[in-house]
Amino acid sequence: MNSRVVDCLKHQQKLKGLDKPPFPGDDGEAIYNNVSQQAWGEWLTFQTMLINEKQLSLLDPDVRKYLRAQMWHFFNNEEVDSIEGFEPQS
Repeated sequence: MNSRVVDCLKHQQKLKGLDKPPFPGDDGEAIYNNVSQQAWGEWLTFQTMLINEKQLSLLDPDVRKYLRAQMWHFFNNEEVDSIEGFEPQS
């Protein structure tokens, strides 16, 4: 049972953290330490919509860089690329 709490970048409050970094490396550690389970789940949903709407190929290194940048914009409540018909929860 995970009882880790993090100061969530996205929601600006203490929330339940992830059980482990979502992937290796500095970004994975930063997410583990600063992003809640809730915000991570919201990002995964948004990322899936971005990939589908824009027909992105994850095999392309430029696409992975683009998604990484969008992810940090998302977590820092900065402007992210829009998805047609998507209204973020306020």
